[in-house]
Amino acid sequence: MKKIINTVHAPSPIGPYSQAVKVDNILYTSGQIAINPENGLLVLSDIKSETKQVMENIKAILDASEMSFNHIVKATIFISDMNNFAAINEIYGSYFHSDFPARETVQVSRLPKDVNVEISVIAINH
Repeated sequence: MKKIINTVHAPSPIGPYSQAVKVDNILYTSGQIAINPENGLLVLSDIKSETKQVMENIKAILDASEMSFNHIVKATIFISDMNNFAAINEIYGSYFHSDFPARETVQVSRLPKDVNVEISVIAINH
């Protein structure tokens, strides 16, 4: 069964997509960027703050799905500059404690709204 996940605690989609889709016990999130859901503004002051906002947006979607970071099995990180990898990884890693998900990190030439990082995840509720 397919269920659309939508929460006011994460940014509204900026195109024809859902924040996440849950199929049975598997959650697929759309790529999250650093939009503050409270005011709709981008958080671009520095790469760590930007990454933290992205992770908080993911957390809100996980919460709305009755899941947590422990349920994530796969993450995809798109970054505009591989020189930011260490700072992004530091913040990203602080949301996990063990049994880390599989992941790839890819440098791309441009991201929506000219942000520096976009992350999507797949989570499974065992």
